[in-house]
Amino acid sequence: MRLFLTLLLLALAPAPVLAAELLDASPRTAVISAFPPEMAALEAATVDKREYTAAGTRFVIGALEGKPVVLFLSGVSMVNAAMTTQAGLDRFRIERIVFSGVAGGADPELEVGDVVAPDSWVQSSEMAYAREVPGGFAPTPGLTDGRANFGMMYPREVTVHRDPANPEPLKAFPVDAAMLAVARTSVAGLKLQRCAADQCLTKPPKVVVGGVGGSGPVFVDNAAFRQYAHDVFGARVLDMESAAVAQVAYVNRTPFIAFRSLSDLAGGDPAGNQFPIFLRFAADNSATVVRAFVRALP
Repeated sequence: MRLFLTLLLLALAPAPVLAAELLDASPRTAVISAFPPEMAALEAATVDKREYTAAGTRFVIGALEGKPVVLFLSGVSMVNAAMTTQAGLDRFRIERIVFSGVAGGADPELEVGDVVAPDSWVQSSEMAYAREVPGGFAPTPGLTDGRANFGMMYPREVTVHRDPANPEPLKAFPVDAAMLAVARTSVAGLKLQRCAADQCLTKPPKVVVGGVGGSGPVFVDNAAFRQYAHDVFGARVLDMESAAVAQVAYVNRTPFIAFRSLSDLAGGDPAGNQFPIFLRFAADNSATVVRAFVRALP
């Protein structure tokens, strides 16, 4: 009987947690983009490359601007970005995370081609969809965080668990202060592209450090939501991955920064969304800034 009970208890015991295989032990900076056009210029500039595949993701290690890096694609949108970032952290010795890509501009002071490095990221589509009632909407009590609504959509905080005993409700995820300081100095005097094929901008693009970025599983091409995101969240740019990566970095206590170049104006474009025209151009401008930033890292 005693042997039977022992075997039963062993069968019911939680399975041991197995660590992911460490594919490379060298300390590296992770450089992430969402999809291939955003990564092309960065991978082309990386030398001494070696590839690994794990968790359905291709990881490329090498040296970018003389610094050891691991490059990989997050995939488009929030769940993909969170999943692949954690996979990278589990399989490489990642000391900091840099995201490079394109975004829609929400700040009317910004134009296509500009590159922005926000100092914090909000999940701008983390919402409670409220019940419609006569005269408006009635959100479920306790499910909103007090920020103004967009029609039936009411913002919610994101609860994270760095410490299981102390969940943290957060409205925004901070960017690493030291990396932000490097960003401010590394972009001085940097010249960005002004033309994409036969389309040239009226003003030379600029690099802006600071402000808020917004992310959600939505491609925003709506002038009203663009204005709302800027007014309520303070969003300067809107993308589909950065805030998810920022959350994973925050939970893992890994320094993080994201650079986003404007490929369009998220619904504020004067004559149709410009994403198809300026995608590669904007991605290359972001890559130019990221290369200067990586070069300046200690």
